[in-house]
Formats: sequence, structure tokens, C-alpha cells
Amino acid sequence: MTKYILVSGGVVSGIGKGIIASSTGLLLKTAGLKVTAIKIDPYMNIDAGTMRPTEHGEVYVLNDGGEVDLDLGNYERYLDVTLSRDNNITTGKIYREVIEKERRGDYLGKTVQIIPHITNAIQDWIERVSKIPVDETDEEPDVCIVELGGTVGDIESAPFVEAMRQFQFRVGHENFALIHVSLVPDMHGEQKTKPTQTTVHALRGLGLLPDLIACRLLSHQPLEIATREKISLFCHVAKEQVVGVHDLSSVYHVPLLLRSQGIVEYLHKRLNLASLNISKPMMDRGMMLARKWKEMTTGQERFFDEVNIVLVGKYTDLKDSYMSVVKSLEHSAFRCQRKLLIQWVESSDLEPETQELHPARYHDAWRAVVGAGGILVPGGFGLRGTEGMILAIKWAREQKVPFLGICFGFQLAVVEWARNVCGLTNAQSGELVENADTPIIIFMPEISKTHMGGTMRLGLRPTVFQAGSETWSKARKLYGSAPKIWERHRHRYEVNPAFIEKLESSGMDFIGRDEKGERMQVMELRDHPFFMGFQAHPEFCTRPLNPSPPFLGFVAAASGEEVLEHQLDLQTQLYRPPHPEHSMVSEAEILEAKEKGAQGEERLVNGHAD
Repeated sequence: MTKYILVSGGVVSGIGKGIIASSTGLLLKTAGLKVTAIKIDPYMNIDAGTMRPTEHGEVYVLNDGGEVDLDLGNYERYLDVTLSRDNNITTGKIYREVIEKERRGDYLGKTVQIIPHITNAIQDWIERVSKIPVDETDEEPDVCIVELGGTVGDIESAPFVEAMRQFQFRVGHENFALIHVSLVPDMHGEQKTKPTQTTVHALRGLGLLPDLIACRLLSHQPLEIATREKISLFCHVAKEQVVGVHDLSSVYHVPLLLRSQGIVEYLHKRLNLASLNISKPMMDRGMMLARKWKEMTTGQERFFDEVNIVLVGKYTDLKDSYMSVVKSLEHSAFRCQRKLLIQWVESSDLEPETQELHPARYHDAWRAVVGAGGILVPGGFGLRGTEGMILAIKWAREQKVPFLGICFGFQLAVVEWARNVCGLTNAQSGELVENADTPIIIFMPEISKTHMGGTMRLGLRPTVFQAGSETWSKARKLYGSAPKIWERHRHRYEVNPAFIEKLESSGMDFIGRDEKGERMQVMELRDHPFFMGFQAHPEFCTRPLNPSPPFLGFVAAASGEEVLEHQLDLQTQLYRPPHPEHSMVSEAEILEAKEKGAQGEERLVNGHAD
């Protein structure tokens, strides 16, 4: 029987439920268990695909093309698993499923209501997805972590809270535990427990009793013994059921902090995990993971050499907009044994207009770019700030500063080359100027122009390295000199095939293309210390113990030529793809599977299930 751990939150949102959920899952993996995770987002959107990054943070993309909440990125990185779009539940998805059933007549004329139809749909979804294999064992998970987004008491989350109240009886007491994350504010040196008392009281009133209360402290001061005792007394739990999570030098220390407070031993006893009969190989694998994680986290505290990366982006006001990019840089810095310094530059601050209107911002932005060890231009959409990005790319190319362009950054690097090297001064992206005179970047022919959600080129896609690139390409060496690689994509535009010959004849090498050789997916300059662009989003596949290859090469190059050479040698020997073997298939097979899935969905909607 699968064990379920619900992670809920109270008082305020955004206090670290995702990290606590991921850390709990990691600790259970170190005990030899197979762990999966589900995120519940109570908003009405079907998925996160149409949300602005500044609204809800990064839109994370999965192998199957699902556009989901950034917390699924935390789960994949911490647990080293591959999730699907069904691991992200939204109110929109649940209501759509129930309404489709009603239209088919599945409810046999009954009045369709929140209880039991919506709540049953939520429980059925969780139970179904919790049994899908997500790791290299290809076996059913032992434990499913379910994170409930938002805070207890929100109107939109009420059906999910009720569903989980019922679910604890569906699966049984021994198979369901609840971790409630609450804020413990520090006021003038005193840790206040009243917000936690209030939220636990509200939770109990809704029929859910917390097994563990994770007290989040927004300071470096740990939870005091007196505070723990007071929360235990007023929230009807034992002292060992109250754990503190204060600010740490790195979020990768959170699992070790939770372990030190006995959370693993408590969950073993509470969920009777001994009944799962964990095999010796899984126990050994868990112990190895624990050792490697501890080495990684303790090692980073001893790094003295710094690497300075400048991120030139459009959404720098909310750092979560680039969550996976930052994590990829962190993981790469761990491997290179460097202390990571990220300087955030709003791309529009680099443009001449800013020099006139806000000269201080302009000079600060350019001071950062000029002093950069490496310049990174990540993904984005729209015209604002693009000329600033192009200016930063030009500086990196001409001054031989390590550069990495991701998706939009890759496309703008091609535009910059076309303008300043090929002499196509009017070169532009069709995304930015609809009827451009020289459209270097064009709309992909198969993409919908009327619907925004789920219509991009999405998910895991293969890239084939061109013959001859094995002799010189750093990008290929970073992938272990493999002839073919797989990365996740999210884009509507591509490099215009009509200009490829001109671009390549002038010195820009498109060393990675799709299987037909028609789409440009990896670009690299030979006569530059490190200058690469990827149409894909390799940041979505990074792991703390297995960094994304392009980011690893970029950080290594920014750390120095010797560091880059060392990492290239290591990658040739050690690189392993983070994807399950069965997911690394041809594009034709991917499209065929999607068509079959769409036909199956259509049969269900029309009431013709097989």
C-alpha cells in the first residue's frame, strides 16, 4: 500500500512548503524508499503555461510537455525523478474532468456537486498518479508526497482540504500523515506562536490533524526549546512532532536540518515504513545518496574561489522567474568548487534610452556586464529589453567573455551575429517585429496562432550533433561526446532556414539540429573561449549531483580555462542523461504518442472509451 504524506501551509504562502516537501522526500529516499510527488494548485488555470513569470514564478516544463508549477522542479531535482503533467493538479483540471464526465452522462442523471463528485475526482487523481513509476527502477513508488498550495482557509483550496480529509479514511491511518508548515515570526527577539496556534486550530476544525508541525522562521535563529514546548502544548502534539526550519546558508542544508530533528524516525514509526520490506540494494542506494548529499552540502561551505555570473533578463524583479536557471548555476558551481555570485541586470537598463532617463541605473548595469566572469541571457517573450540583451551578447562575443544563451537568448545571439558580423543591419526576430525586413527568427509553421496555452513546441526532444563536431565542440564534449542528446523545449519561434547558409559561412556553427536537420537547436563559436546558445531549456533537467552540461561548461569557463578543461575531461567519462531510457526516443515516436493520447482523450470526451 502506498504511503501518503500531505504537506499543507498556514498563515502565509511562499514560506517554503515546496522545499520542506522535497526535503522530506529526499530523506525517505536515503532510507531506500521509492518516492513520487504531487503538487496541488487551487487556481482555475488548466496549467501554468499562460501565466506571467512575475505572477507565479517560473513555468517549469516536463518531459511530456506539461507546463507546471515551479515546485515540480524542486521535486525532480531533489528526488531525481521524472514527473508528468498529471503530477500537477489544478482546480481547472479537476473541474474540466468532472464536467466532461457529466456531459458524457457518467453520473447517471445525478446532480453533480462539489461533494462527492469534485472531492472524489481529486482523490481518484491522487491515487492513480501516486502509483506511476517515476525513477530508474520503473517500479511503483512506496511514498507519495502531496503538497497543497496556498494556505489553509483559502476559499479556492476548500474542496482540496475536504478531499484530503476524506482521503485519510480511504487509505487508512497507517498510510496517511500530515505535515503542516506554519510561520513563527520573530518580533523584537521573541518567537511568537499565536499564528501557528490559530492555523492549526483552523486545520483541526476542517478535520485534519497535523502529525508534524514545521515551524518556518524567517531568520537565522533556530526554533527555541521554549517555543517548541509552547506549540506542543497549545497544538495538541508531542514535542518531537514540532520541528524548526530557520534560514540556512543554502536550501540544500534543509534535509540535514530535518534529519537532525528526528523526522525520519518519526515517519518510520507513524507510517509503519518497516512493513514495506525495503531490499538491500535499495538500502545501499539510499545510503550512498545520503553520503553524496552530505559531501555536497558540507563541501560548499569550504569554497573560497568565487565565480561571478551576470544574468541579463527581463523578469529580474522576481527571482523565482529564473528558478531553474539559478539552480543550474548553483549545481554547476558545486561541481566546479566555486562560490557562486549572481548579479541581476534588467536588460532594459543597458539600452541608450535608460542612459538619458536613469543614468545611474544605466551605468550600474554596464558596470556589472563589463566586470562579468560570464554573461547569461535566459528565456523570455516580447520586445521589451531585447536591445539591451543584444548589446550584452555583443559585448560577450567581442570581448571573449564566456556566454550562454537559452531559448530567447539563443535566438537573440543569432540576431546579433546577423546584424554585426553578416552585415544584415535590419536583422530581427519575427516575434518582436511582425513584418520584419530581415526575419532571422520566424514563427514555426505547425504552431497555433489563436491559442496560447499548451500550443508551443513543448517537452523532451532529441538534438543530433553534426558530423565533425566531435573534434572541436565543447558543447558535445559536455554531453560525453554523445552523437544525440535530449533536452526539454518551450518555444514558438525558430531560426529561419533561409539564412542558415549565410550565418554558417560567416563562422556561426549550428552543431546541433533536429533529426531532419531542419531546425537549429545548438549554436557554438569555434574561435571563442565559450560562446553557446541552446534552443532548448537545459536548466529543466539539472540535478544537484548531476549538473546540466551547458551550465556546467559555462560556469567552468567563467572560472578559468583550466577549470573548463578539467570539467570537459570529467564529462567525457562521467556524463549520464537524467532521463529514463524509455523517454529518449525519436521525434516521430513523440508525435505519434501525442496523437494517440489526443485520440484517446477525444474518445473519452465523446463517450467511446475502449
